[in-house]
Amino acid sequence: MQIQLVSIGQKMPAWVQQGFDEYAKRMPRECELVLKEIAAGKRTKNSDVARIVKEEGERMQSAIAKDTHVVTLDVTGKSWSTPELSQAMQRWLGQGRNVALLVGGPEGLSDEAKSLASESWSLSRLTFPHPLVRVMIAEQLYRAWTILNNHPYHRE
Repeated sequence: MQIQLVSIGQKMPAWVQQGFDEYAKRMPRECELVLKEIAAGKRTKNSDVARIVKEEGERMQSAIAKDTHVVTLDVTGKSWSTPELSQAMQRWLGQGRNVALLVGGPEGLSDEAKSLASESWSLSRLTFPHPLVRVMIAEQLYRAWTILNNHPYHRE
């Protein structure tokens, strides 16, 4: 299985790439974590934000292969504890399909992107900077994997 983090935005600070890469390289081959960056639409004071979000959603959709289990990251999604995330990961592994985790731009995900989702995950009711979210997701996925494999990284 491959977990694809499909995220709006490119050209992140070096610390973001380093943080993401650190946890991605720890993931085993059978649960590979891959980042797919989607170009953000250019925003100006007079931009048609609805059109930009829709176009971002279309680019996200084209980056996702058919028969992929899609999970949106959205404030309205289900809030999981780390053990609950590990249970979700176990379920995903059991399906034998790739998983795409969708992270939208500043205005969130398009309705079209949301409609692709089989489930929705909320990291928190707080708002986080999108670069930080990439690192948080990577770390939490690694932590969930360690729970499933009785690795000492996660200690309660």
